Amino acid sequence: MKKRAIWLLVLALVLIVAAYDAISSEPTYRGLSIEGFNYTPYNLDRFVIRDKYGNAASGGGDLMPGAGQGSLSCCYKLKGTDFTIDWYAVDQDEFLKNIYAPLNEIHKVTQVHLSPTEVEGSAGMHILGLHFYPDDHIEFEFRNDLQGTRIEYAEIDDWLVREQGKTFDPHSREDAAAFRRTARIAATGWLKYRFTDTRDLDLYVYYTLLVNPKFDEHPAVQKILSETKDKPGVFGAAMEALPAPIVEELKTGKFEHVQPSKKNTNDVIFNSRDIPMLPTKNIGSTRRVFAMRLV
Repeated sequence: MKKRAIWLLVLALVLIVAAYDAISSEPTYRGLSIEGFNYTPYNLDRFVIRDKYGNAASGGGDLMPGAGQGSLSCCYKLKGTDFTIDWYAVDQDEFLKNIYAPLNEIHKVTQVHLSPTEVEGSAGMHILGLHFYPDDHIEFEFRNDLQGTRIEYAEIDDWLVREQGKTFDPHSREDAAAFRRTARIAATGWLKYRFTDTRDLDLYVYYTLLVNPKFDEHPAVQKILSETKDKPGVFGAAMEALPAPIVEELKTGKFEHVQPSKKNTNDVIFNSRDIPMLPTKNIGSTRRVFAMRLV
């Protein structure tokens, strides 16, 4: 009898909570799977989403730059329109300097507002994607598939390798360090010019890494940046067609430098002073410049 009474009490509480959710003006999302997309230049260790009603959801798992697609955690309930995300990242290059030292995590707290959203599909297909950008802002996106990456760091690095003519070992420390350098430069391209198109970022990284880290201060490149703003893929195409005399000026550094607008240079995470000036061939060369593969 006592067990029956307890069972009925629990059932009543469940029904009361369900009824409250049903009549509440705040949207309630049940059966959520969480998918994090990491566009920062650091490893995304973990994150926790909290609403104002005590619900929480988590994800992550040491996601390297550009990773996260297809990596899910479930099953969660979130409610409301305003959420707080606690997230933790690790600078892998700093970590590798002394792997026995206490882990120095980068802790961030980001607020996200999500307008009430009609979620389609069955409960098992409700995927909430979190896109972590280099400026620390996060965008929510409901999906019903395992896709959704917006910046393809791995494809950019693969293209650089193919253009320089070397098949490399992704498990070597040297190549892993080179990939992280690529991700840092590409993330800076997003910060300065909001590039997300892979071809735009291919050429941005190529010219920064192998031609001149200040290539975007050339008047001709500044003109291209202005004319191709908000036109995905067009910057990359224009840089591929850059006249040979301008490319030569970029290689030598002998040109009038035009500083990019201040709003584009805030929070730049890749310092051009880290890159020595290196001679390089045109795009399509069969050579890889190993001097940049720093561990």
